[in-house]
Amino acid sequence: MNIPANLKYSTDHEWVRVEGSTAVIGITDFAQNQLGDIVFVDIQTEGETLDQGEVFGAIEAVKTVADALMPVSGKIAEINPALESSPELVNKDPYGEGWMVRIEMTDPSQLDKLMDAVAYQTIL
Repeated sequence: MNIPANLKYSTDHEWVRVEGSTAVIGITDFAQNQLGDIVFVDIQTEGETLDQGEVFGAIEAVKTVADALMPVSGKIAEINPALESSPELVNKDPYGEGWMVRIEMTDPSQLDKLMDAVAYQTIL
């Protein structure tokens, strides 16, 4: 299982990559594997400011639908446009082309409460 060391992780299996004052968010390799073949990613929250733990979208797989939760608070600045036509990118490349949203963090100190790769590995 792929758990990049340069990311932060939530207990809900989202990852965060910090880029200055913004953060890129997606679901982990473990999460996409548990969901199975992803057929649709529904994110309607662009421009909204959401709190840590709030739902920012839904991930629909062949047999289930899962909520995508904000690992840190922020304003949804961008939704990955590639997921509209190619939701399977989340399965193929969850930490790269399968990213979901880019946010403007409102409370970067929340990153301190997320796990590093070693801690995330221990909960799996």
